Amino acid sequence: MQNERARDFMLFTKERYFGGTGSPTSTSTYIRPIGAVLPLLKIDVVIDATQKADGKLVSIKTVKRDGDEVRIASYLSRPEVSSHPLNHCVRVLDIFPDPFDQGAAFMVMPYLRPFDNPELGAIGEVTEFVRETLEVRARIWQGADANIVPRDWPLSTANVLHTAANIMMDAAPLYPQGHHPVRRLASSDSIYLLSPLSRTDHPVRYYFIDFGISSMFEEGQSPYVVGRKGRDKELPELSDDVPYDAYKVDIFILGNLYKKDFLQVKYHGFEFLEPLIKAMTARDPAHRPEAEVALKIYYDIRRGLNPPLLRWRLRPRDESAPERIIYDSVAVAREGIYRLKHIVG
Repeated sequence: MQNERARDFMLFTKERYFGGTGSPTSTSTYIRPIGAVLPLLKIDVVIDATQKADGKLVSIKTVKRDGDEVRIASYLSRPEVSSHPLNHCVRVLDIFPDPFDQGAAFMVMPYLRPFDNPELGAIGEVTEFVRETLEVRARIWQGADANIVPRDWPLSTANVLHTAANIMMDAAPLYPQGHHPVRRLASSDSIYLLSPLSRTDHPVRYYFIDFGISSMFEEGQSPYVVGRKGRDKELPELSDDVPYDAYKVDIFILGNLYKKDFLQVKYHGFEFLEPLIKAMTARDPAHRPEAEVALKIYYDIRRGLNPPLLRWRLRPRDESAPERIIYDSVAVAREGIYRLKHIVG
C-alpha cells in the first residue's frame, strides 16, 4: 500500500544513475511513484527525488519516526524559526510514515550538495563561508517566541554536529540550469559536463544537516551532556561519564574544520585565520571563546583584509610551480579586468 503523501514525489530508478538501454535522452523516462519504489530499494539512508508539483529536486532520508532528529528538524522548520536569516539549518518540507515499518518515516528536504563541491575559488569565498557558519553559532538570535532564546535554540547542538559532512549548500546560483543529482558535474540529463559560476559573483547559502545525534535545550537547562558519538575524533573532552559543555564542543568542531579544510591541509594563504582557529580549538573547553566572541574575532580579522586579497584565487598546497605561474597570471589578468570595469562603469 502506498502512502498518499508519498505520491507527491517521483523517484528515479537505477537506470537514472547507471544508464539504460535506450538513448541518453530516454533516461528521464524511467520514473515510478516513490511510494512504490522506496520500499524496494536498498538505499543508503538518503536518496534524491523530484517534487511533482514544481519539478524541484529534493532529498528523502529514512529516519526514526519518533526520534530526536524528527523533533529537532521539525522545530527548526517552523516558519518563525526557519525564516530567520541566522537559521542555516536545512528545512523539512514533509515527513510521512514508512508504510512497511511503523518505527520509520521518510523526511523530505531541499536537495543540497557538499559545501566544497565544487571547490571554493577565492579567499573571500572562504571568509564568507567562515562568517556564515560561525555567525549561526553566535548566541545573538531572538525569535518571536519567548521560549526561543539563544541558549534555547536547538542549533546549539552537541555530540558533534558540525563536520564537513554536515555542512551543505544550495548550489542553484552556481548552476542556474540545474545539474544531475548524483553526477554533480553533469547536466540534468547527464549528457554534458558543466562549469559552475563563481561564488564571488553568485553567492550561495550554506546549511547544516543531520540532527540524529544533536541535543536541544530548554531555556535555563544545563548544556552539559555525555556521549562519544560524533565524527570529529580529535575532541579532547568527549566522554560517556564526565559531562561536557555542548556549546564548547560545537566551537571546537567548527574551528577544527577551518583548520583542516583551509589552514593546514588544502590551501596556502590562510595564516590570518590562525588566531581564530587557535582560540576555537583550545584543548581546554574553558579557554575556548563563546560563539559571539569568536564572531567578533572573525570580524576584527575580516576588517583587516583588503578587497583585492579577498578576490584572489585559492592556491592548493599540491600545486606545482608551473601551475602556480599560469594560474597566478590568469588571476592577475582577471583582477585587472575587474578594476577596469569598475573604472569605466
